[in-house]
Amino acid sequence: MSTVDDTRTHCPREIHTGLSERVLAAGPPPLPALTAPWSMTPALPQGEDLDLVHGWMNLPHVAGFWDQAWPRERWAATLRTQLAGTYCRPFIVRLNDRPIGYVELYRAARDVVAAHYPALPHDLGLHGAIGDPEVAGQGLAYKFWLELIPAVFAAEPACRRVVTDPAADHRVARRLDAAVAVVTGGGLLGEVELPHKRAALYAYPRTPADLPALTPGH
Repeated sequence: MSTVDDTRTHCPREIHTGLSERVLAAGPPPLPALTAPWSMTPALPQGEDLDLVHGWMNLPHVAGFWDQAWPRERWAATLRTQLAGTYCRPFIVRLNDRPIGYVELYRAARDVVAAHYPALPHDLGLHGAIGDPEVAGQGLAYKFWLELIPAVFAAEPACRRVVTDPAADHRVARRLDAAVAVVTGGGLLGEVELPHKRAALYAYPRTPADLPALTPGH
């Protein structure tokens, strides 16, 4: 019987040491309630959800930026790990009930980005991809981000800002985040060195006063 290496299926961005009680007490990310025609549900580690995530992550337009073109078994283990913990939650995104994309919602204060800005216990971070190649490149990511960010604030009243961290050389993602920032009052905090990439760190605040700055020295 085949086995999966547990050391490869944990959440590699998650911080496990030096966390305050307030950060740990924030608990898992919530499930945002979206308005029609959008919806999202937890990505389950089996069946159709697993087929979708595994398939999308192995397509060129996603794999080139996520770098997670893993075997099906590894994705099953990864989704199980996320759902069992309190750091990150994986979701399937649907438009008019059609599955089109994948999103991870994570606690930013427990993530590697926390070393680069003054993360608060309930801050949340987003990773996302339009997986369905038939609808990729049609501007849906922009529309979805503008739907999702307010829904995150509604679902988590204590959250003061949402962050994203596309690769610094990912021009499409950076144009997306910059356009979303114009609408939401967010902005680019700066480019930072994460363990796995140089990233452009963006923040979208609940109020203008909640927009953070980079940690001194970055």
